[in-house]
Parts: sequence; C-alpha cells; structure tokens
Amino acid sequence: MPFYYELYRSSTLGAALIDSLNELIQAGHITPQLAMQVLGQYDKSISEALSSKVKAKVTMKGHLKTYNNCDDVWTLNVTNLSFKYDHETFTITDKVKIVACSNRRAGE
Repeated sequence: MPFYYELYRSSTLGAALIDSLNELIQAGHITPQLAMQVLGQYDKSISEALSSKVKAKVTMKGHLKTYNNCDDVWTLNVTNLSFKYDHETFTITDKVKIVACSNRRAGE
C-alpha cells in the first residue's frame, strides 16, 4: 500500500472530516478502525486530486531565513514573500512557513 502524507488533515476540510468522524465514533455508528480507513482514503484522494487537477503555477520571491529537509519533506521559513499568480502580485510582509513534500510515490 503506498504512503500518502497526512499533511492535508490540518486543512479546514480535513479538520471537519476528523470532527465528523469523532462524533460518529462517540455515537457508536462507526468503529475507530473504520475512521482510520476513511482518513487514509482522504489522504490518498486529496493528494491525487491536487496532483492531477490543479494546474495553477505560482512564482514566489522572498528572503529565505531557514530551510530543512527531512525524509523528503522540505520546510522553508521565508520573510518578505511575494506571490505572482496570473500576472497579479500578492505581497506578504510577515513570516511564512512553507512545507513541501515529494510528489514521488513510495517505492519510486
């Protein structure tokens, strides 16, 4: 079984799913094992959807303060960051933390 990052569980959609699953477990409608299977399917589906359906490109420019790579997960801390998307520029003057994961599947 391939490994999918659990990164998107902290998104608004992922948090809502986790809350709903917890309510179903507490009400006795599903088992914790089924909830974990649902979360595993969510991880797989969101990763595949983002990699195959999102075609947007963003250009970023800023000052890289720190970076780290551990197990193909990059963490970048950037200040004075600006994004350019479809000829519009958005500037973020505070600190931004970017977490980027490898798009390779397990075993590749």
